[in-house]
Amino acid sequence: MPQSLTRNLVFFISGCFILTLLQPNLEYEFALYGLEINNGQWYRLLTVALVHGGWLHLLFNMLALYSLGFTIENYFGKNKYIFILLTSLVFGSLTSYLFNPLTSFAVGSSGMIFGLFGCLLVIGKRMGANLREGLGLIGLNLVIPFVIPGIDWKAHLGGLVGGVLATLLVKPKRALWE
Repeated sequence: MPQSLTRNLVFFISGCFILTLLQPNLEYEFALYGLEINNGQWYRLLTVALVHGGWLHLLFNMLALYSLGFTIENYFGKNKYIFILLTSLVFGSLTSYLFNPLTSFAVGSSGMIFGLFGCLLVIGKRMGANLREGLGLIGLNLVIPFVIPGIDWKAHLGGLVGGVLATLLVKPKRALWE
């Protein structure tokens, strides 16, 4: 059985979180911080996914990545899955950067995760997924930032759009009827 990228990502992101507990300055160095992006630190658009605002934040993101990621990875194959993940992450990060104050500080892989939700919106029906449940989950996750302060709904929305667009650009690794 080939190694799963999703499983590796869950371990890698979780390991990076633990590393930030041991070296707290890494959270600052990897976080999405508009002032530093303006100073040329564009890598933060990607590294934001490696740091999280606590154990619960990490747990919820990794559970979502684990539950959605395997299905999408198997459906598209690793390379297209990577494209969807990175596009979602960059769209989420850019949306946060462009529409939040430059002094905003953001952490987490939620933009990337919401891209997987967006992917599911595009391919879910073909895969036999219950879209009503999927839409309910997306809706709930879009409402939560308005109930719990400090959650970057703009990154979520950007990631969702990025996931939809990336999915529309790629084809599955095999036809549905095979």
